[in-house]
Amino acid sequence: MFAASLVPLAALAARTFGVGGLGLGANPVAALTDALGLWALRFLLATLTLTPLRYLSGSAEWLRLRRMLGLYAFLYATLHFAMYFLVDQRLAVGVLVEDVAKRPWVTLGLIGFLILVALAATSTAWAMRKLGRNWQRLHYAVYGAGLAGCWHYYWQVKRDVTAPLAYAGVFALLMAVRAVHAWRRRLRLRAMYAPTTVPGRSEVPAPSRGN
Repeated sequence: MFAASLVPLAALAARTFGVGGLGLGANPVAALTDALGLWALRFLLATLTLTPLRYLSGSAEWLRLRRMLGLYAFLYATLHFAMYFLVDQRLAVGVLVEDVAKRPWVTLGLIGFLILVALAATSTAWAMRKLGRNWQRLHYAVYGAGLAGCWHYYWQVKRDVTAPLAYAGVFALLMAVRAVHAWRRRLRLRAMYAPTTVPGRSEVPAPSRGN
């Protein structure tokens, strides 16, 4: 799985250097930036798929892949941002600030990226120990990253929005599975702790009989 996650990056590198006659088209910077961003979103959605797979299969083994896939989502998102800021904008901070202020898709993309930065920085066992229960609360922000990524993709596309809507549909489905599971869990807990007596009455023990 570790090596397979690097295959998209290797394929993009081959296209960048024209290996085997491959290429990136008339605008290679834009093509590479878009491809890296799309792979970041794919890995992020793959990370969010693991919990529903645990629900459906009853096996927690799926969750062992969560940290690795999440870090790959961060890797591709970092390369996506680097292509935009380092290569396309050439470290022009003023242009970045202007884009964030005037282009909503850039704002959403940056928000999603900063969330992934925070999650990657706290993905270690040391951070889990230090943050305690707050670690889980922080990592719920991955849902915000997924929403920001899908929305960023949708707003960035100028014409055919079929692909962005498909990715948004997958994200919505993954969130719906979580919501249904949480609802069923609340029902089970409510039934488990529900009073066994009729409201307003108390159980009177039956009189004991001598032996």
